[in-house]
Amino acid sequence: MTRPLNPMRQRLDRAGIVLSGLCAVHCLASIAIISALGLGGQWFLAPDIHRWGLLVALIIAAVTIGWGALRHRRRAPFVVAMMGLSFMGGALAAPHGMEEAVLTIIGVALVSLGHILNLRPHLSDAR
Repeated sequence: MTRPLNPMRQRLDRAGIVLSGLCAVHCLASIAIISALGLGGQWFLAPDIHRWGLLVALIIAAVTIGWGALRHRRRAPFVVAMMGLSFMGGALAAPHGMEEAVLTIIGVALVSLGHILNLRPHLSDAR
């Protein structure tokens, strides 16, 4: 039997999923807008946006997925999310463009999957 899910951890996991999706949209929209219109490169591709995004992702993932791993003793959410954060960190070292976007999108997809796996044992109990 699994323990009840802490409402704060559940909200943070869901926030992590939403933020991962927004990050992917940001990457795709940046490429589309900048390549199609040539506008907004100084804002959309600013390195500070990516650094702050990675910092927020690290904090939310560390709290929620670390907390979840301690509670339910499952390694998969932690391993998947850490792989995603590694891809996101690698994207910071890549030049702006398609390579950075691909690494970031892979990273946020894995982080989001880690949050979903972290919620999963509790989602099946709620049904």
